[in-house]
Amino acid sequence: MSRLPLVIAPDPVLKKKTEAVADIDDDVRRLMDDMVETMYAERGMGLAAPQVGILKRVFVMDVGADGGERRLMKLANPEIVWASEETKFYEEGCLSIPGQFAEVERPAAVKVRYLDYDGEVREIEDDGVLAVCAQHEIDHLDGVLFVDHLSTLKRNMFLRKSKKFKKDRERDQAKESA
Repeated sequence: MSRLPLVIAPDPVLKKKTEAVADIDDDVRRLMDDMVETMYAERGMGLAAPQVGILKRVFVMDVGADGGERRLMKLANPEIVWASEETKFYEEGCLSIPGQFAEVERPAAVKVRYLDYDGEVREIEDDGVLAVCAQHEIDHLDGVLFVDHLSTLKRNMFLRKSKKFKKDRERDQAKESA
């Protein structure tokens, strides 16, 4: 396994739709494993392939990763097959928009169908953090960021801060390699 470089907004790759995975082969499993390592290294609870520059319908998540019991999941070709009419607001953040958090309204519960690490069709249904994380990551696969659910004013503020973070990080990396 190896850690993959994160893509930081407003990189255009984050706004592109992903391609379905034809089947779960060794390349897809390696991608999933590398994404898990990257997600844990970055202290995230979810990571979608576009966030590491790969336009495949793959994401990983572990909603128990931050001090709770691990609940690691590796999903390919996820789709929401049912969503509740009831909605809830949740505070969300994103590894591709570092240090920024906002309340986002989403369906309170969802059922997701996907292919697991072994290529088996699975379904999960949840009304907690797992549901929020799955919706957030599926949005990434469709070229949607959590800030796209906010007002234009808030979204632009978040993206300006992210752009500054990205510029500062690139400057620091250039200094380190010099």
